[in-house]
Amino acid sequence: MTRQQNRLTLDIVPDLSVTTLQAAYAKGLKPSELIQALLPLLALDDCSVTDSSSHNVWISRFDDHTLIEVAKVLDGKDPASLPLYGIPFAIKDNIDVAGLATTAACPAFAYLPEKNAFVVQKLIDAGAIPLGKANLDQFATGLNGTRSPYGIAKNSIDARYISGGSSSGSALAVALGLVSFALGTDTAGSGRVPAAFNELIGVKPSCGLLSSSGLVPACRTLDSISIFTLTIEDAEIVLNISAGFDPADSYSKSFAHTPHSAIKRIGVPRADQLNFFGDDGYALLFEQAKIDGMTKGFEVVDIDFSPFITAANLLYSGPWVAERYHAIANLLTQKPEEVLPVIRQIVEPAQSINAVQTFDAFYKLASFKRQCDDILNSVDAIMTPTTGTIYTIDQMLANPLVLNSNLGYYTNFMNLLNYSALAIPAGRREDNLPFGITFFAQAGLDWDLLDLAKRWQA
Repeated sequence: MTRQQNRLTLDIVPDLSVTTLQAAYAKGLKPSELIQALLPLLALDDCSVTDSSSHNVWISRFDDHTLIEVAKVLDGKDPASLPLYGIPFAIKDNIDVAGLATTAACPAFAYLPEKNAFVVQKLIDAGAIPLGKANLDQFATGLNGTRSPYGIAKNSIDARYISGGSSSGSALAVALGLVSFALGTDTAGSGRVPAAFNELIGVKPSCGLLSSSGLVPACRTLDSISIFTLTIEDAEIVLNISAGFDPADSYSKSFAHTPHSAIKRIGVPRADQLNFFGDDGYALLFEQAKIDGMTKGFEVVDIDFSPFITAANLLYSGPWVAERYHAIANLLTQKPEEVLPVIRQIVEPAQSINAVQTFDAFYKLASFKRQCDDILNSVDAIMTPTTGTIYTIDQMLANPLVLNSNLGYYTNFMNLLNYSALAIPAGRREDNLPFGITFFAQAGLDWDLLDLAKRWQA
């Protein structure tokens, strides 16, 4: 079954892409009509649905009456007056939305926020309609989508396979045609891996480009709110609106939105440094991606990828695990049984990390950063597979730590080294499962990567 066949569809519009809905609203469609048509589809995978047919997209959702009333307020406005007029979206449930509990996929941690996260408010002010809070790997710790008490998130194309995580429900909401776009987060790959496994665009913004106010931190110094869309054009629209300096967020940064540089020279890891974990299909698809790039006029050159791989190893073997512990320390101390065993296994060893080890890791990272920057600066951007392979849910449950680590081979270093990144679809294996590639560049080049992807996909 293809994603198009699996995606829920509406009679009133061919798809829920932002550009499609903007055209429909310009022709007279009302937001309340869209929401009314969406409600039966939402009910098929609603929070209360626990049978085997559910993809386990949602943790909570606004009730039907509330959504219709919000949409009716927009009905009386000019569609041209708001850039995201009537556009439905989902929010990962570690990001605050007023009126819905924030759980981070842990019922004992849940709280009711008084206001929307900074980015959520910007999107609502632009006319977007929040539908609900999406499932995730608990406390955003995982790249696979199986680590949630609210149900295992199933791949949108083949439900036997993992959805990717930790932003699993966010990606599924877009891939299944329930929303136009979704907010996730990305600390180690959580905004890119689910994009690859569900054939979506995954924007991993430069750290600080999107405010983290109202975000439950995983690693506060590394976290980045991410964006899932169906198209590059949609990604650019949403990024333009959600980006912006927030004085209340001490890690927020101002980035100049400069004219696009013409990215032409693309670095790729040397063949001996690629790892597909025995997946010949993904290996062939990456080779094809390189050929496609050269056919379209890009210069594709080998680079030394080893410093990036070594830097990535710091994420779960160094003091950044202590940041994850810090975010949930009170819960781990008072009610450790409320945290999933696999999450405790990852974060509890952080209690033994001392200051000397922390500074030692900082010094190592600074050295890797210098090496990696030198390599990256020798090209315009670097392209890698988003992941080296994909696993079934059963495989992941049988070997959760090793297989999850494999999924981060090409992603774990990104925020440690402070790069911008963009994941895009790049074909399918013979068994119809999707493959994705990721472009990355220096911080602040987020729009340059979008421009690159447009030309790559042209």
